[in-house]
Amino acid sequence: MSRVVRRSSLALACAASLVSCAKPDAAGNGARAADSTAAVTATSGGTAPAPRATPAMTDANILAVLDQAHAADSAAGAIAAARGVNEDVNVYGRRMMRDHHALRVAGEALATTLNISPVLPAGDDAGARAAALVDSLTAMPRGPAWDGFFLDHAVMHHEEVLAAAQAGAGATQHAELRAMIEKVAPILQRHLDRAKLLRSNMQ
Repeated sequence: MSRVVRRSSLALACAASLVSCAKPDAAGNGARAADSTAAVTATSGGTAPAPRATPAMTDANILAVLDQAHAADSAAGAIAAARGVNEDVNVYGRRMMRDHHALRVAGEALATTLNISPVLPAGDDAGARAAALVDSLTAMPRGPAWDGFFLDHAVMHHEEVLAAAQAGAGATQHAELRAMIEKVAPILQRHLDRAKLLRSNMQ
């Protein structure tokens, strides 16, 4: 289980990004990039920076961090759809891939409407952690242990992204972004509930 917690620290990085930040320094990728390969373009390694008492996230940061979280879940879902041995895991992976891609497209459209260029906070390493997770998911042998590892990550990540989304809703300066987050939250909750149920059924 320690390995799962280590690998799943991507979720902590996503949540930490929405409750603390420094100056933004990198533009977020567009939602129309291939989600199944989005995570593997980052360099793996490193550890999450300690939380700092810094200014609240900008709307550009919120859009970028949520987009990166959706990209990571879409990429992980694509792998689960192909490598899961439990049919329910395959179906869940396809749902993640479909839903999170749609959420990325919606986020990109809103950014265009609001004339905001998504920008990741300085020091954000969630992309690197997503790449490390992809490495683990592709290196592990297929089997029940693989399915369990994937579902453990899905539970932790959706818990953290839900918390991050709620923080973003409180920090945003735009009612439209707050409304989008409020629509996203129930989808994330359904993903979380389904992952918990599947994991429980495997034990």
